[in-house]
Amino acid sequence: MPPEISEFSTASVPNGWRDTPARAALVDFVGRVCDPGPGQVPPNERIAVFDNDGTLWTEKPTYIQLAFIIHSMAAAARADLSLEEQAPFKAAVDGDLNWFDSAVEQHHQGDDSRLKEFGAAALSIARAEATDDFARRSSEFFASTRHPTLGRPYTACGYVPMVGLLRYLEAHDFTCYIVSGGGRDFVRMVSGSMYGIPPERVIGSSLGMEYRDGRVVTTGRLDVFDDGPAKPAQIWSHIGRRPIFAAGNSDGDLAMLEYTTNGSLPSLAMLVGHDDAERENAYSTGAENALRRAKTDGWLVASMKDDWGTVFGD
Repeated sequence: MPPEISEFSTASVPNGWRDTPARAALVDFVGRVCDPGPGQVPPNERIAVFDNDGTLWTEKPTYIQLAFIIHSMAAAARADLSLEEQAPFKAAVDGDLNWFDSAVEQHHQGDDSRLKEFGAAALSIARAEATDDFARRSSEFFASTRHPTLGRPYTACGYVPMVGLLRYLEAHDFTCYIVSGGGRDFVRMVSGSMYGIPPERVIGSSLGMEYRDGRVVTTGRLDVFDDGPAKPAQIWSHIGRRPIFAAGNSDGDLAMLEYTTNGSLPSLAMLVGHDDAERENAYSTGAENALRRAKTDGWLVASMKDDWGTVFGD
């Protein structure tokens, strides 16, 4: 299991990082915006935003929330056999993760046809669900399911160096938010225990909600898909400030990183580079455009292999 949040250092460097130029760049940036001088940023403007999938926790071989949705869709198909031949439900029952991964990859390439098919099926099983019922269902998933390749509980799949970075920034009066393409309410279930981020500082995709007979329930309609250009809009809508630090790992985070670095205050954008096949995974699919922008715009690319002393705290 990873260390408890209270064990992370809030000293002069972020915990879990090797002494490399990437760590030096993080320390230098924090020093510049915190120390008295022309680059100092007032504490109320020290906003940091973090993507979740692939940035704070692992996203391969499939997104953790996607595993939860697949689990839910398979259960729905077993309860209603008429669903078994519908593509998303059939893929869920068959354990065909490639179908779902391709839907996300096609979305990043501008083709939302398969994603819409998947979304409609996922929404159909979430219609009129009370928030308390969703919390129970997702809690049961986290308690009973393990990562298929790492063999550890999903709640032990967070990146220790990134949690160390959260604590480091907070120790220097940053307010940190999660801005996820994943479901807001799903991430809220574990944001406190895994990252020390309270639920009110989680921004993500969400369904429409309404109040009925003493409960808040979903409408079965997508309210916001918090990916790509939606991320800056959601950041402004929820926070009302432009961040000065942003961390992501894919093309879905490109707009958020660009928004962060286009302000008038000193800023830093960081990509987590997945290049550690031994301790996690090695891939760059879905991050090609963001990595190109990192080169041209001088964004920091943190190598999981070279810059992190540990991944999961083992």
